[in-house]
Amino acid sequence: MKYVLTAVFGYLIGSVSGSIIITRYVYHDDVRDHGSGNAGATNVARTFGWRPGIITFICDFIKCVLAMYFGKYFAGEWGMFIGGAFCLIGHCFPLYFGFKGGKAVSTGACVAALIDWKLFLVMLIIFLLVAVKTKIVSVSSLTAAVVLIIAVFFVTPSLPLRLLGVFTGLLVIYMHRSNIKRLMKGEEGKFSPGHR
Repeated sequence: MKYVLTAVFGYLIGSVSGSIIITRYVYHDDVRDHGSGNAGATNVARTFGWRPGIITFICDFIKCVLAMYFGKYFAGEWGMFIGGAFCLIGHCFPLYFGFKGGKAVSTGACVAALIDWKLFLVMLIIFLLVAVKTKIVSVSSLTAAVVLIIAVFFVTPSLPLRLLGVFTGLLVIYMHRSNIKRLMKGEEGKFSPGHR
């Protein structure tokens, strides 16, 4: 029962989409109607500006913290795995918003941070370096996802946390499948923040 409760809580809190709430109630708009159509921090920043984008990232980060620590409290490291995994699923397929959400990058960053802060730091540095070089956020996100899948085996001996790292990386890659197609065609756009 504790695993079920952890999964339900993780999914429900993961379904709270900061990007949609902010753009609906502050800008009277829906971020999913703009840019990539994605309800994530990058698309918010691209469409509405840096400030709402950063706030969205913080909201996504916090909900994953809550989900994973709720799981840890009730079921230890396996609870962290379940809470984190279902929070990611809720973020990508939110119950409250027609199952159309983000691509798990912000929440994935939180997963990395809670597994090991060094893992998060490595991913952040690589993300920023690739972003500066390419100006394409999807390339940065995909690179960080691959690094997470590999690096998690070097930073923690915990099987549940290793599995969570692999799950997170694979989910991020899966959610970027349309970006991968555009990259292969040379059609992926470069990032430019909005000014609303």
